[in-house]
Formats: sequence, structure tokens, C-alpha cells
Amino acid sequence: MHSVIDLRPAPPVPAPFNMAEHVLANSAARHPDRIALQILGPTGAQRWSYGRLLAAVQGCATGLLARGAEPGDRVLLRLSNQVEFPVAFLGALAAGMVPVATSSQLTAEEITPMAARVSPRLIVASPGVALPDHPAPVIADAEIRAMESLPPTAFQRGDPNRPGYIIFTSGTSGTPMAVVHAHRAILGRLMMHSGWEGLGEGDRLLHAGAFNWTYTLGTGLMDPWTVGATALIPGAGVGPDQLGLLLKRFDATIFAAAPGVYRQMLRTPLPALPRLRHGLSAGEKLPEELRAAWQTATGTPICEALGMSEVSTFISAAPGHPAPPGSTGFAQPGRRIAALGPDGEPVPRGEPGELAVDRADPGLMLEYLDAPEATHARFRGEWFLTGDSIRIDEDGAVSYLGRNDDQMNAGGYRVSPVEVERAMATFPGLLEAAVTEVEVRPGVTVIGCFYTAEAPLDETALAAHAAAHLARYKQPRMFRHLAALPRGANAKLNRRMLRQKESP
Repeated sequence: MHSVIDLRPAPPVPAPFNMAEHVLANSAARHPDRIALQILGPTGAQRWSYGRLLAAVQGCATGLLARGAEPGDRVLLRLSNQVEFPVAFLGALAAGMVPVATSSQLTAEEITPMAARVSPRLIVASPGVALPDHPAPVIADAEIRAMESLPPTAFQRGDPNRPGYIIFTSGTSGTPMAVVHAHRAILGRLMMHSGWEGLGEGDRLLHAGAFNWTYTLGTGLMDPWTVGATALIPGAGVGPDQLGLLLKRFDATIFAAAPGVYRQMLRTPLPALPRLRHGLSAGEKLPEELRAAWQTATGTPICEALGMSEVSTFISAAPGHPAPPGSTGFAQPGRRIAALGPDGEPVPRGEPGELAVDRADPGLMLEYLDAPEATHARFRGEWFLTGDSIRIDEDGAVSYLGRNDDQMNAGGYRVSPVEVERAMATFPGLLEAAVTEVEVRPGVTVIGCFYTAEAPLDETALAAHAAAHLARYKQPRMFRHLAALPRGANAKLNRRMLRQKESP
């Protein structure tokens, strides 16, 4: 049997269409007084009803038009974790503009070339967030708040395939790419509600990430609002050690975070969480020991998902449909995926191949902005090539083997860093491990294991542990203790920085 899974049809794409209207209008019409958003602090929360949020979004659309932006113009968002972020994001979409979500942690040096690439008509910014060297007028977040009282602008409907919003890739393999998504991208998320999130309108979903991250923007905000649920987002200054208390205090039923956040939360005892049904994990591979530790501490499972900026999540475990040990999960209903060999053809089940997604998937990007060659390189016939290495087993379970550009070559064998990290993570006292191929001198490379622990661990014992759990060609030959593993603005592990750190 070949490694192709076809669970279509995907949700239909209506026309004309507006993403912001799809996210908010139905829920606001049904439940105008229901709480749509709570931004949480240790002593209280800022609350926004669906009716108020809708008014703010449509008022923002009016305000942006009054500032001279027109449909099709780009609006660069330089905002912290505050309600003005989703209001400006959806307000721009409502008016037919193209919001560009960026991390508030980026420096002026980092954001300037990104702004030059997208050429924004307006910039919306919070005080203290670095601004690009760019001539576009800057709108302060206070002005976005004031737009709530403006008359509403009707949702600008149009071709569902027209540009809707832009996000940047994490850049872990090089320069961040500007990913252009269509308005229809939100329809690709409908397959996640049951295929991963287990989300319904009575839920209260707490997401621990920053608003600008696609994981937070989608799973933490857009998905709850689409179904009429309540989004709970920690405000500025809330640390992982406070999240357990917030989950309990605000009756969260679903919790979403990156694996690193789960790990930090488990370093201190968690309160009883009787309302929590399950957790969600994405952004990087979830270690099995971390999944088990969370289950033991809370009595709830973690449902992992695999995705990327270009197409969001499309492979996942789901409540009541857990992933077999060692795998990520299954293709979501409505998806069509494959594992392809170097010749572009599906490999047999059980063999590694490159993960590919049907190019007709409604959640798939339109293009990399002004990069036709890079865009073309990601497509092969009917498939979009993700750059991820996977294995599809006979039962359809998908195991993530790592990024193709993270794959290591040991004595002619291809080795997945995820497999080695999984083995090393069981060493007593080791908190986190990251494995990559390191050039120790010109032309000579070894597998290096970088780890965090309370103190440096015995290298002889680490090597013996590797020998007991891994084939010789997979075993690390170098061990480095670090205070913290290098991560990007969205907490994603950056193996490229490790390689650069150790290069001669």
C-alpha cells in the first residue's frame, strides 16, 4: 500500500467571502452578550463580549479607511498581547486590507527588512515595540481603541482566493519568508475543530502563546470565535508558573501551548483542574515523556498536531482518537496527504518520505510574497511539498521524523534528530535535548547533543545511555550543557543556531 491518505471532501469555499465576517458575524448574531475574549492577569481579566468585539472590528475598519488605507493595502501590526491585535487584524480584513502579523519581540534591525518586503500602507504599534525604518504612518494602539465608537463598515466581500493576511515563517532555516494567505484559509481550520481541538461553543480555550503567532491567532482566537466559544489569553507579564492557577481560576476546558510551556509548567506542582478536558500542542515535536508527565499531573491527555506557517495544522491526534506511541496522529478529515520519495511518487507505507499536502487544500498559502522561484519550488504537480520527513504506517498513523534540512548524515545513513532526542530525553536529570549535525573541523561532522539540566551531566554516562538506546551510527559523539536551548520569537527550537555556534 502506498503512502497516500485521501479523506476529502474539504469544506466548500463560498463566494463572495470575507474571513473576518466568517469568524465573528454568526457568533455575534447568536450570542452578542457572551464573552468572546478574556485577557487574563493574576488578579483579574479584561472581558470583551461578542457584540462589543464585532463593533470594535467594524469600527476599526472604518478608522483604517479614514486614515487613507484602501482595500488591498497592507497594514503592519507591531502590537503586544492586547485586544488591539485581533481588533486591528480583523478590522483590516473586514475592510479588505491585508494585515501583516509580526512578533513584538523583533528588534528594529529585524523588522526593517520585513517591512521593506511587505511595503505597508499603515503601521499599528504599541508603545515600546520596535518600529521599522519605514515611511508608512504609524497608528498608536490607543487610536485603535478609540475606533470602537466609530460607525461600522460593512464587511468587504470578494473572491475567497484574494490575499487575506500575511505572516512570516520562523526563519529557523534561513531568512523568514512572507507567506500570503487567502481569505479562504480560515475554512481550512474547520477540519481542525473536530480533527484536533475537540472544540465546541461551550468551551473556554486558554492559549499560552503570543497573538502574532499563527498557532495562537488560529487556535487561540479565530477558532473559538468561529464556533462561539470563549478565548482566554494570558496578558503581558504572565509567566508559565502562573498558568496553572489561571487554568483553574478561569475554568478553562482546553489548554493550548508549545511543548516548552508544558515543560516549564510541570516544574512546579499544578492545582487540581476539574474543568480541563485536554491539552493541545503544536510548534515542535512533543516528547513522549512530557506527554506522560502532563497526563500524570492533570489526568488529561495532550493532543499533538503537525503543521506549518504555509498550511497550519493538518495532521493531529484528537480527543478520543489518540496517536499511537511515537507518532503525531492522523490526517484530519477533509485532508489529502502523502509521503513522497525523491522521484515525487508516494513511497510504500512504513518507509520515510517527504510530507506533501494536496495543493487544493483550502488552508494552503497563495504564495511567498514576491518570491516566485521559492513558491514554485514548493509545488510538484498536485502536491505542496512541506520539507518535513514523515512515515505513514499501515494504520494511517503519521510519525514526524524532522525537517528535511535538519536530517543528519551519519556514515551514509539518514538520521532523524527527533528520534535521537527522544532517546536522550529519558536520561535522568536531563530536562531538554536538541540534536544536530555539527562540523567539528573542516569536512568532519558528528552528531552533537545539546541539553539543559540543573548542572552538567556525566558525559560517559550520557554516551552509555545513547549506546543502550540507539544504533551506533545514531549516537551523539559530542555533548554540550547549555543554560537554555536557542529558540525563535515563538519558542520554536532553532537547530541552525546550534550548528552555527559549534562551527569552526
